[in-house]
Amino acid sequence: MPSGVVLLTDRWQARRPLTGVVEAAVAGGVRWVVLREKDLSRAERAALAAELRAILAEAGGTLVVAGPDPLGGDAVHLPAAGPYPPPAAGLVGRSCHDATELARLTTEDYATLSPVFPTRTKPGYGPPLHPAGLRELIAISTVPILALGGVETPDQVRECVAAGAAGVAVLGALMRADDPTEIAAALTAAHEFAGRAGHGAARPAPTATREVR
Repeated sequence: MPSGVVLLTDRWQARRPLTGVVEAAVAGGVRWVVLREKDLSRAERAALAAELRAILAEAGGTLVVAGPDPLGGDAVHLPAAGPYPPPAAGLVGRSCHDATELARLTTEDYATLSPVFPTRTKPGYGPPLHPAGLRELIAISTVPILALGGVETPDQVRECVAAGAAGVAVLGALMRADDPTEIAAALTAAHEFAGRAGHGAARPAPTATREVR
């Protein structure tokens, strides 16, 4: 299950080639990457997925593909409204934004909740949950939650972990960084410190038995 600092890709915001950003973020401690880049052809995305998997494999990391096509892998992240996960998917995440969408989860392994803070990537998207709203939704979730949207600083990471998030999903702060390694290291350290300090709230046990794939 994704945890810690999870990098979401967006090559249009990156200040260097996307593979270089991922390499730098991995050097800073990132072990989970979600490949987006949906404007590319399937062949281009598949080739990029292979490159990113090779980078992550050296560090024991995992690539999740914004699906439903896992592009040769077995981990996908799906939008809030459909589609269903492919049969071959081993790890499935889904984007959520409110209690209604959380209630629709069935066999997913984790979900993102967004936006937690105002975000430069999607200005005007929201309204933001803020840590208090994040905490309320995590309390009713049956799966681990990644906090997404406007997470750019170590303090924000600590606030999300204190609200009960298993990790944070970060796009702009790493894509736009002059030094992704430095930013990734700072955010990862904040997550680890908050976890050691016991700031993470316990997640309620699922109320129903989830299917094991």
